[in-house]
Amino acid sequence: MRRGVIAGLALLCAAPLAAQEAPPAPDYDQPASWASSAAAALPNGATPTSAAPQADVFYVHPTTNRSATLLNHDIADAEANRWVDESVIARQASAFTGCCRVFAPRYRAATFKVFGNKSAQESAFALAYTDVERAFDWYLAHENRGRPFIIAGHSQGAFHTATLLEKRIQNTPLQKQLVSAYIIGINLAEGDFGRRFTGVKPCATPKGTGCVLQWEALLAGSDVAKSAGFSQSTFVAKYGDVPGKQTLCINPLTFDMRKPAAPAARSMGAVPGDPGFGALRPLMRGKVAARCEQGLLVVEADPALELKPLPGGSMHFHDVGLFYADIRADAVRRVKAFARKR
Repeated sequence: MRRGVIAGLALLCAAPLAAQEAPPAPDYDQPASWASSAAAALPNGATPTSAAPQADVFYVHPTTNRSATLLNHDIADAEANRWVDESVIARQASAFTGCCRVFAPRYRAATFKVFGNKSAQESAFALAYTDVERAFDWYLAHENRGRPFIIAGHSQGAFHTATLLEKRIQNTPLQKQLVSAYIIGINLAEGDFGRRFTGVKPCATPKGTGCVLQWEALLAGSDVAKSAGFSQSTFVAKYGDVPGKQTLCINPLTFDMRKPAAPAARSMGAVPGDPGFGALRPLMRGKVAARCEQGLLVVEADPALELKPLPGGSMHFHDVGLFYADIRADAVRRVKAFARKR
């Protein structure tokens, strides 16, 4: 999650946070430790779920827990899990059921409480990542059996997905099974490829495989330069103000780095309404135009979609829903391309 989004959430606390005992670790042998079944829900207008999926997706959900006391999500909290399932898994992970079996672990995600407190955020994210990695290991040991897979995550989930790619997949035998990595809504820079990511590259074309996709949506009319500066700040702090600081933006209406802009006519279907409980509303076609500008995805969303931006114009909560049908088609296309190359 980039700094501008964190500021926009208005949930920051700069005061020191007291240490607390972590919630119990998930047991991934137990079905209750997986949220995968919630991905079965599809909005009207979505293409059918694959009857014989040829690949898998390992999906990591974003920050959802707004607890005023917990630093990490407790997966024993049934109501908090219901929010994860209905506001996120159904809205995001289900986009991949056209190509793939979905494996979506419940994990001790950092809560909103830690943002704005660097030490608390780092320790909470570190704990969360241990669960993500253990869940991935469980998937590999019990379900993968050499199958192609996609890794995908949004916001905090994208942060952990990027770490998983860096530490466990790139430059290992597993990379040969990687169809693609959807790392959505964080601030990977173009210059991270060749530095942090030495074995993978951005997905330059719609049929590229073994590569990375990323975008961060910002409402048209917002201060693009200011938001771009926030997004670039992590790279600049690590490497200096050098070439490569621009955030990677791949337009999900084209999935082609040679085509950074597309009109609303290209939009295959967006999920209307803000994330929440209950069933998804029917997809709406042709309601989103998008262009990459200064590393951010500037979107023009039809008011009929009834989407609310965060302060500063961030469309962070809608990074996936705006492009639901486009992502769904892209994942199918990349799995087919991977199979042909094999």
